[in-house]
Amino acid sequence: MFVKSALLAIVSGALFVAAQTPAYTGQLLLQPGNSAAKCLKVNNANGEPVVVQACTGNSNQLWTFEDGQVKIFGNKCLDVTDGKNVDGVKLQIWDCDASNPNQQFWYTAYGDNHLAWTNHGKCLDLTGGSLSNGNQVQLWTCSGNNPNQIWDVGYMASKLPTTSESGQTGVNACGTGSSQSSKCQTAWINDADDFCLWAPPTAGGTIGDTEQQEVAWCTKSGRGTRVIPNGALKGVHFVRTPDYVQVTGVGDFTKINVKKGDAGGELDPHGADSRGNPIGGLVYGDTFGANLQYHEWTSFISDTEFCFRACVGPNARENCQHIYDEMGCYWNMPANYDAGVFESCKADDDLPMGVYGTSTWHQGTSPTPAAHPAAKSSDCTAFPSITVAPVKRGEPTPAPVVKYAREL
Repeated sequence: MFVKSALLAIVSGALFVAAQTPAYTGQLLLQPGNSAAKCLKVNNANGEPVVVQACTGNSNQLWTFEDGQVKIFGNKCLDVTDGKNVDGVKLQIWDCDASNPNQQFWYTAYGDNHLAWTNHGKCLDLTGGSLSNGNQVQLWTCSGNNPNQIWDVGYMASKLPTTSESGQTGVNACGTGSSQSSKCQTAWINDADDFCLWAPPTAGGTIGDTEQQEVAWCTKSGRGTRVIPNGALKGVHFVRTPDYVQVTGVGDFTKINVKKGDAGGELDPHGADSRGNPIGGLVYGDTFGANLQYHEWTSFISDTEFCFRACVGPNARENCQHIYDEMGCYWNMPANYDAGVFESCKADDDLPMGVYGTSTWHQGTSPTPAAHPAAKSSDCTAFPSITVAPVKRGEPTPAPVVKYAREL
């Protein structure tokens, strides 16, 4: 796999690796993997420290990746202070100089999302793991197991680009209307009555054939997406856990262009080339902070069932694995899939898919282990049904989720 070989190259520092950039394009937020509510920020002067700050989307948080450099304000670059190749050296900005090795970085976009100082074996690191505003970031020896070295890139929900990735067939800045011919590829997941599904833009193809082109079909109007026709959803079960939100259910998804008889497929933000399926698909929600981007999510849909999970925090990649694409909803996201029930609950985290004690099972290895049992849940709110309704603007952010202990 590319990820493993790339990381070896980073750690060894002995190999030259051509500059890699994120799949997302344009001016980007750089966010620690532990929290998409925080961004890298810097003031516009040589020698200014690069620090963690609450995301605002202002110009002092908008970075571009160009020619092996990470730029801000047009002419300033991420810079290793005094070029010190030691653990703990802090990061600053300085006038861009294409010949300056202290400004050469590359982004491992194929799943592990590290930002490495080219050919030095050092990676951008969240100092002390602290998300406190003003914490100056550092370099540290690259490690694939260090959550402080995961850096996601993305956009403010209020400042979405028209498109986020090359090769994208839809759009991300979708407006505030609704249309059944919309090409919107920005989805939301908030509750049993406020979520979206990825499904084909036109009827006829299977999920496997159309995975790169899927568009957002939602229960709320007013976000520029298509809406799920009333009656298509036959059962919806939403859970909020400490580390993710998840919605599962059944229905007639031929009404949203899934081909009758299609066993479906898996969608995620990575795909085979890091551009994701669909290409340019973005996911947002309000459970863990207002308008927060979910950098890790996984979803399955067939003609009769669906599941969609969006994850946050240091365990996001483990809880939102995307490597079990042949295993389907029940195995990846054990939960309630009963028809005729529409509910929103609080819940514990499920055990991570594929992890059994100290062992990790890999797809294709025989025998196939049983799915984990669904985690405990409580405080369920019932809905008579889920029908299309306008999105409510300015809704308060839900309180932090805590663990609960009653069986579904």
